[in-house]
Amino acid sequence: MLSYRAAIPLSNHTLTRLAELIRVRRAERRCRWRRLDASRQALLVLAHLRNGDTYARLAAGFAIGTSTAWRYVREAIDLLALLADDVRAAVLRAGRLAYAILDGTLIPIDRLADERPYYSGKHRRHGVNVQVLADPAGRLVWVSPALPGATHDLTAARATGLINALTAAGVKTFADKGYQGAGGSIRTPFKGHRLRPPLSRHQRSVNRAHARIRACGERAVATLKTWKILTRLRCCPHRATTIVQAILVLQLIEERRYSG
Repeated sequence: MLSYRAAIPLSNHTLTRLAELIRVRRAERRCRWRRLDASRQALLVLAHLRNGDTYARLAAGFAIGTSTAWRYVREAIDLLALLADDVRAAVLRAGRLAYAILDGTLIPIDRLADERPYYSGKHRRHGVNVQVLADPAGRLVWVSPALPGATHDLTAARATGLINALTAAGVKTFADKGYQGAGGSIRTPFKGHRLRPPLSRHQRSVNRAHARIRACGERAVATLKTWKILTRLRCCPHRATTIVQAILVLQLIEERRYSG
């Protein structure tokens, strides 16, 4: 098999931090020997999540078995996911912001036997729905647990407790028309209707200003999807939440905003 060197667009800080977490976990479990040391395992995990390298490619590149590569990746992902904030902690951080931006996105998955709940009519593909909370600069604040792709954005935000938490904390949040009816502190644009008079000039002006603010939320979604593993998940969709939470922690570490 041919091999070549590849780059991972992440800082050495992220590699060092992940290796440290793995090293601490190994010490807690009193692991005596592993095929790869903590730094190499961290590099393998980042190659899988950021570059989307398959287990077969990782196994060949790191001279280990495919099952060993799978085990190393799963172990690190589970470790990282445990460090992710819950909705209350995330809203507490969002409360320090001038405002927050809420948006939903679909993460594609392979088709599966029970496919109907995961088919999104809006995107016309199978996937899982995750809610993304961003700050005014378009940086990730929090990503919700994954729900089946057929779930509407407003329903998903309510099911994860995000709407109630944002409202209770009084966090002004900008969202698109899909969240109309959320109430509380959620701000949505005016929506026209064929049976109603057209929007006034003032309402159109408000919608334009709202769209400029909300555009930064798209930047947060784009940041999330720079992790190529999310291009198309080929694992059980029930693992999507764990993977997304692990990526959120790594992204915060990369931006040096993780305080755990």
